[in-house]
Amino acid sequence: MLSSALAATLAMSPFVASAKDADTLRLGIDPGYPPMDVKTPDGHVAGFDVDLGDEICRRIAMRCQWVELEFSGMIPALQARKIDGIMWSMAITDKRTKQIAFSTKLFQFRSRLIARSGASLAPSAQGLAGKRVGVQSGSQFETYAMKNWQPGGVEIVAYQSQEGVFNDLVASRLDAALLGSVEAEHGFLKTARGAGFAFVGAPLSMGDHRVGMGMRQDDAALKTKVDKAVTDMRADGTYQKIAHKYFDFDVYGD
Repeated sequence: MLSSALAATLAMSPFVASAKDADTLRLGIDPGYPPMDVKTPDGHVAGFDVDLGDEICRRIAMRCQWVELEFSGMIPALQARKIDGIMWSMAITDKRTKQIAFSTKLFQFRSRLIARSGASLAPSAQGLAGKRVGVQSGSQFETYAMKNWQPGGVEIVAYQSQEGVFNDLVASRLDAALLGSVEAEHGFLKTARGAGFAFVGAPLSMGDHRVGMGMRQDDAALKTKVDKAVTDMRADGTYQKIAHKYFDFDVYGD
């Protein structure tokens, strides 16, 4: 059952249609993570996830309708049939596969800790003891930090948006933040407000970091179509052309 807050958000969103057209694929997105997901000055969404999603829709003869949601509300919205898929760099984890289905892998990134340059920190419970670390609510970063760091005396602070994490990091209300390496670099470290901050330690292993489109488990036909579209994109070079618009390294991984 949807929470009242999520229901209100969905009801007010200009991206949610009152009735779903058969040829429309409603995809949940949280456009605050350049270069993956951003909102343009004219109010549209853009980025690597969006380009991949639009190409998938084209190949399965559907029209993408982008629905803006907070990350923590995406799986509930999917299960409530308010959206048909999640196209927001969502990692494929054991916990999530018990709730929803995922497409074949879209890409694969690493997780990193960021903090002020020169800070005497390390990405471990011992290296962060007594510190405040920001994570996005509902993310694999929150799960990892709560399991591995909080028992060792690290205060884990969850935010509804990554923007909130960045704001409090700059304001020194946080000592560090845990997030994806690409979002950290492009969305913060390479921006003006990221001056004086840097990655801390080596990339972290959180198990399966593959990213896929999230779908309902009973939408087997849709999953089959999406999987074929992604496989064909990889085979004919379209995927690589899209990726090269944003990255100078292989985002697909092994």
